[in-house]
Amino acid sequence: MPGPRRLFRSLDLQVGAGELVAIIGESGVGKSTLLNILAGLDEANEGIVAIDGTVLGTLDEAARTRLRRERIGFVFQAFHILPYLTLLQNVALPLALVSPDAAAAEARASTMLAAVGLGDRGEAYARDLSGGELQRVAIARALVHRPALILADEPTGNLDPDTAARVLALFAAAVRENGAAGVMVTHSDATAAVADRVLTLGADGLTDRRGR
Repeated sequence: MPGPRRLFRSLDLQVGAGELVAIIGESGVGKSTLLNILAGLDEANEGIVAIDGTVLGTLDEAARTRLRRERIGFVFQAFHILPYLTLLQNVALPLALVSPDAAAAEARASTMLAAVGLGDRGEAYARDLSGGELQRVAIARALVHRPALILADEPTGNLDPDTAARVLALFAAAVRENGAAGVMVTHSDATAAVADRVLTLGADGLTDRRGR
């Protein structure tokens, strides 16, 4: 069997509060792995990841899980919407995990569903939705608890152009208005265009494509 391969090295990334960074790269270069490392789901062979001064590598698994629940929002490519919960319950889940105020969590989740155009689908289940609708639910869930770090893996991959534009505007506004750090990976130049910085990921790390 072939041994492990190095995906990237000499990678240095700092994202400020209220800044949205887009990362573009060829398939297989490690974009999703990078997001998993930033979220503390995977560990890098070397180097550190810090969120507001907290170094993830110094935390045990319980503390790392708690940090993800409270401070990170993640839009996964595979959605990870729970089929046995309604859409409203799915979106409210990050709040339910950290707060006992069920009414406030439901109200906030309802607001977020409306923001992604699914305000009338709160009692539906995942089996009743298209891939594009599930993508919107995943984005609403990632933003609902106003996280300090928002990560997105191809956030508009299953959306038509009009819906993609609306969801991207919501995503970018959430990053900037809440003072969050936002990182999204994408193969789409149109998606990356909403970001403050666009970087290309390769074997030797990240290179700037443009800045503003």
